[in-house]
Amino acid sequence: MNVEMIGNYMAPFAFDVDVATGIIKDYKNHVVRKASSMRGYYADAGALEALIAEGDPIHYEVFERTVPEVYGNLMVGISKLYPGVVGQECFMTKGHYHQVIQTGEVYLCLGGSGYLLMKTKEGDFSALPMERGKVVYVPPSWAHRSVNCGDDPLVSFFVYNAESGHNYGDIETEGFIKRVYKRAGAVVIE
Repeated sequence: MNVEMIGNYMAPFAFDVDVATGIIKDYKNHVVRKASSMRGYYADAGALEALIAEGDPIHYEVFERTVPEVYGNLMVGISKLYPGVVGQECFMTKGHYHQVIQTGEVYLCLGGSGYLLMKTKEGDFSALPMERGKVVYVPPSWAHRSVNCGDDPLVSFFVYNAESGHNYGDIETEGFIKRVYKRAGAVVIE
């Protein structure tokens, strides 16, 4: 990781976000998840395989302005989740708990529409709407995933403790309690 230092301290920095495209202009880390990266996450595996065969479209991208992953630093970035469906299920992110389970996270929706689905290991569930200007707070111990229900990319700015890490493995095995579908022109959570 390349961070500027002033003496013994990491230097303050600023960066630009192109809100129209949903990209941090000076990002340091770029994650791309295509349909083929999402095997095992959707209810209709056959529909996902057909989508992969048709060109393996990008489901979502993450652009981060990284910092050292140590206590006290905050990781910041942009999540850009594209519109689409797998069968009737809306495009979504993999979702994760934080490795440091006591970590919260904040999302600010910059564009698009959808939901932030959240769950606990004990079976609690919440689905909060995401739309331009909406801030959603994810408390510690809650797994979370974004779901795009609209026709435009769902673009969110996020902030979390840099040392918290991501735990995708539990979501791969547990899944989420509910899914989001588009059926007969309506969005349904079931």
